[in-house]
Amino acid sequence: MDGVIVVENLVKRFRDVTAVDGVSFSIRRGEIFGLLGPNGAGKTTTIHIIATLLRPTSGRAWVAGFDVTRHPGEVRRRIGIVFQDPSLDTNLTAYENMYIHGRLYGMGGRELHRRIMELLDFVELKRFANKVVKYFSGGMRRRLELARGLLHEPEIFILDEPTLGLDPQSRARVWDYIREARRERGVTILMTTHYMDEADELCDRIAIMNNGKIVAMGTSEELKSIVGSDVVLARFSKPICVEEGLVRECKVLPDGRVEMVVENASKVIPRIFSYAEERGVKILEISYRRPTLNEVFLHLTGRELRESLGPPPVMPARRLWRGR
Repeated sequence: MDGVIVVENLVKRFRDVTAVDGVSFSIRRGEIFGLLGPNGAGKTTTIHIIATLLRPTSGRAWVAGFDVTRHPGEVRRRIGIVFQDPSLDTNLTAYENMYIHGRLYGMGGRELHRRIMELLDFVELKRFANKVVKYFSGGMRRRLELARGLLHEPEIFILDEPTLGLDPQSRARVWDYIREARRERGVTILMTTHYMDEADELCDRIAIMNNGKIVAMGTSEELKSIVGSDVVLARFSKPICVEEGLVRECKVLPDGRVEMVVENASKVIPRIFSYAEERGVKILEISYRRPTLNEVFLHLTGRELRESLGPPPVMPARRLWRGR
């Protein structure tokens, strides 16, 4: 079987609601694979089936070669999971939370102590090992959950909205730990997110989910190529709109800048300079941006992928040149 996680035609219904509707994908060993979509898209239900927490209505899923419904014990031994909702005992210390988790997986003695301290160090919480968790910040709790999920050395690490509700600094730290877990520990990572920048930054491949279905799948660049355009923004010394033979679309914005949709900004921008020069027009400012995953979602579904929780990602245009 090709893939450390394989999902085929997965369906999950709750009475008259179909939460997952014919989902199929395969994840390669060592890959970071993301399920991206709005709240209610079916992401969490999908990973709960993969993690053996829900039984599918139909379809099949395999983890490390084991069927999730026929061999749930074998699957659970091979996965670590961080749930969307907090699952720490806040009346225990960081060490005690880790220790209980290790004992549940049959670990003990010096080896368990060594692993706990190693992983607390990994997430920069070693000096807080004996601190009660209820005094931890949200970011510290999330880092502790990451450490706990890696304690039994899983082959596969499942993360459900790993940075939900965290401040930008804590989000960046969690991203670093996820990258390092893959790089240094060799784990395969399946994660859900509704943050576009998170999927863009972390995932080798992304499956965009909407209404229980996967509507597109590929690398970030492959998905953006569905829209197939760059957007160039320019401010000229006098009103001008570049002819259609040079750009796909051209319009003047309310602030006086000209927005041009082009196939390849790096190739077209030098031609825009020549076009303006031939007409005696100066370019005062020019920039471009690539299509975003939100624009891909809008293109595929007709609506925006609204980020309902947390700060919106900052995705500035790339500044090329600014004149005086």
